[in-house]
Amino acid sequence: MSFILAISVLCGVFAVLAGVLIVAEKFLVNYGVCKIDINAGERELEVDGGQTMLNALIGEEIFIPSACGGRGSCGYCKITVLSGGGPVLPTETPYLTRKEMRSGVRLACQVKIREDITIKIPEELLNVKLFSATVKSTITLTHDMKEILFELGEPTEISQQPGQYAQVQAPSPEGPVFRAYSISSPSYETNTVELIVRIVPGGIGSTYLHNLGVGDPVIFTGPYGEFRLNEDPATEIVCVGGGSGMAPMKNIIYTIYDRWPDRTCWLFFGCRTTDDVFYLEEFRRLAEKHPNFHVIYGLSDPLPEGNDWDGETGFIHISADKYLEPGINRQAFLCGPPPMIEAVTRVLEEKGIKPSDIFYDKF
Repeated sequence: MSFILAISVLCGVFAVLAGVLIVAEKFLVNYGVCKIDINAGERELEVDGGQTMLNALIGEEIFIPSACGGRGSCGYCKITVLSGGGPVLPTETPYLTRKEMRSGVRLACQVKIREDITIKIPEELLNVKLFSATVKSTITLTHDMKEILFELGEPTEISQQPGQYAQVQAPSPEGPVFRAYSISSPSYETNTVELIVRIVPGGIGSTYLHNLGVGDPVIFTGPYGEFRLNEDPATEIVCVGGGSGMAPMKNIIYTIYDRWPDRTCWLFFGCRTTDDVFYLEEFRRLAEKHPNFHVIYGLSDPLPEGNDWDGETGFIHISADKYLEPGINRQAFLCGPPPMIEAVTRVLEEKGIKPSDIFYDKF
């Protein structure tokens, strides 16, 4: 018992010392004004030293993806530090591969600015903006899913690609945090942004969004994301999703049929029961207008008796395996839980789709 007590006291002492060091650095150490060189002189900033790179960039309206509020627990805010960033910290190593560390990849929320620093960030992040908006409408899709439509205020327009996402600012006991949600509205709708949000018990972002009403103000940044739709109309598109993974699929599908009315596209969407089915009739109506659009929903846990389900049953990768012929030039977009992504990826690769043509988002 005394041993445990001694360990507890020692841990407490270390915690106090760490706190003292943090406070001392904040108030006693003055790093002055430091320069940030971005992308070989494309942008040059002067910021107060001592803050994190993430906060410094936000202060200059350069928005790096971050879902944890800069606490180093999501691993999204990756940048490349070419000089001046100091050594990689233990808080970063769980989120970086050896190759990334050799290349200078760091977490922006963990890099302290103590001197002039040279960094490289993806070009598209320099175009990410902060948007103010109001809630235009909310629609309950299922017992745990809502469609939420924002009307943009400032700026009044957004330019987004199918499959990209926004980061919505939500209040929390520790201050505002950002949570990422795929944009479900098609890219040709420039004055609004639509999200499909599944409520997560205790989730900061989803609880906030589900409680919004028409007219409520919203702040978000975007667009983010690396999904890139193949511009060749001869390339078939395969969309596979489940739950809130519908959001990027809806964006992709409506964008496709606005630009290429005769293009071939497959939608495979997995639900657990009929209570989780949404948008099916809407997509069936779209398929009537565009015969090359194929809609396949599958239930993994259909009721044994008394239901009127006439679609596929079993996990959705089984349906993809059943309907897709091999040897056709395709690009695929997947969004859903990791087991679904892994199973579908195996099927698609067996059908001849190259790994470089399979884009996915796990959640």
